[in-house]
Amino acid sequence: MAETAVKERNEATATKTVRFKIQRQDSPESSPYWETFDVPYRQNMNVISALMEIRRNPVNSEGKKTSPIQWEMNCLEEVCGACSMVINGRPRQSCTALVDQLTQPITLEPMRTFPVVRDLVVDREVMFDSLKKVKAWVPIDGTYDLGEGPRMPERKRQWAYELSKCMTCGVCLEACPNVNDKTNFIGPALISQVRLFNTHPTGAMNRDERLDALMQDGGLQECGNSQNCVVACPKGIPLTTSIAAMNRAASVYSFKRFFGSDHMVD
Repeated sequence: MAETAVKERNEATATKTVRFKIQRQDSPESSPYWETFDVPYRQNMNVISALMEIRRNPVNSEGKKTSPIQWEMNCLEEVCGACSMVINGRPRQSCTALVDQLTQPITLEPMRTFPVVRDLVVDREVMFDSLKKVKAWVPIDGTYDLGEGPRMPERKRQWAYELSKCMTCGVCLEACPNVNDKTNFIGPALISQVRLFNTHPTGAMNRDERLDALMQDGGLQECGNSQNCVVACPKGIPLTTSIAAMNRAASVYSFKRFFGSDHMVD
């Protein structure tokens, strides 16, 4: 009886299909278009495994042979941020998007905040340029052994660790209405990274430089406090808390600079 039930379930699963409606684009200059695919259903399949199935057999729902879908992936564990795309209208990681939890037809689109390279592949270079702009690293002299670095209090280390989970995936920028072609807003992820590195005992040496960067065009003043970012973030980073903290820090810094202080002090 048990073997028969398993066999019947497997046969039913084998005949079930999942429909994907994918927005495609052949080059950065070409116009986007839609193409539909029917993928054999498997238990616990995610969007990435469905895209792999289409790549193995690139035939659309009309039975026509087409080119394989182009997308990015790396870790498949929601750590690298490479597989970001818009799934059923929501920006998220495709490696953790389970088919069983999605409404069909499942629509896949590239994030439009960034330039589209091809199909679902986008160029996130602007995010990495912004990381350079806000000096999102801890500069140290690596020419000799510096010994152990300063220790952070455990309470501060715990919330700083939450900020360090950012994988530069771009989902928060895609969700933010203030990141568009009419502004230079660097986005919530980068503001949160300033908070992270300004908190570090060694990174705080460059605190003023980072705050200066946030006070320039495209910085804190561009945030409209829509709070979409904190809802969309796949790692649950408290982005709005970071933005509020950096607004306060920038205000304090600007007052101290106006009244003649050479550098920001606690």
